[in-house]
Amino acid sequence: MLTLTELHTYYGASHVLQGVTLSIEKGTVTAVLGRNGVGKTTLCRSIVGLTPARAGKILFNGEDITALPPHRIYDRGICLVPQGRRIFSSLTVHENLAIAARGSLEPVLSVFPRLAERRGNRGNELSGGEQQMLAIARALVARPSLLIMDEPTEGLAPMLIAEVGRVITRLRDQGTSILLAEQNAAFAVRLADAAHVMSKGRVAYSGDPAALWRDEDIKTQLLGVPPVTDARTSRRDS
Repeated sequence: MLTLTELHTYYGASHVLQGVTLSIEKGTVTAVLGRNGVGKTTLCRSIVGLTPARAGKILFNGEDITALPPHRIYDRGICLVPQGRRIFSSLTVHENLAIAARGSLEPVLSVFPRLAERRGNRGNELSGGEQQMLAIARALVARPSLLIMDEPTEGLAPMLIAEVGRVITRLRDQGTSILLAEQNAAFAVRLADAAHVMSKGRVAYSGDPAALWRDEDIKTQLLGVPPVTDARTSRRDS
């Protein structure tokens, strides 16, 4: 569905993406993991044309979209839920959704009953979790075939993180393909069908999420997850 080949992206003279190659299969959740600052957000922005790549190629359903402007990529069916939500705080829930809608809002609101209840409230009257749900819903009303989610659990309480997980699973089951860029690796690997770990602007690991989670070296070195210690050994050594 989506294939990135040797993607290079810069911010000024700073070389952020340094030859990223990966693919996303239709109807799957693909996790892009890594510590803060490894290039996950830049990758998301490059795919949707907000920070265009200087070299490499992006193919979407066989079409080269590397040089297309953001609105043309949006028209192809790729939508971004940006890091930090970025909803319109002065507009109501209904108005935030209506701006991007390509049809009725009701199917999307059925996924987010809390938003349906608060459709007359302005964005700045919503909780952080409700704002995140609104950011996801705003992308969904455009009926994307590929949904890119950049750090959707950032700043959320565990209960709300679980709710985001349920939404992602439901969307995947309904046929939406999802690229999930996450620093919360434990959350992402439970949902993902495939995983890529980034380090210093490159893909350092690609493969099965469960196998990734069993690899203590990758988890420790690339994801910053503390190694698992054997409680019996710890007691014996103390």
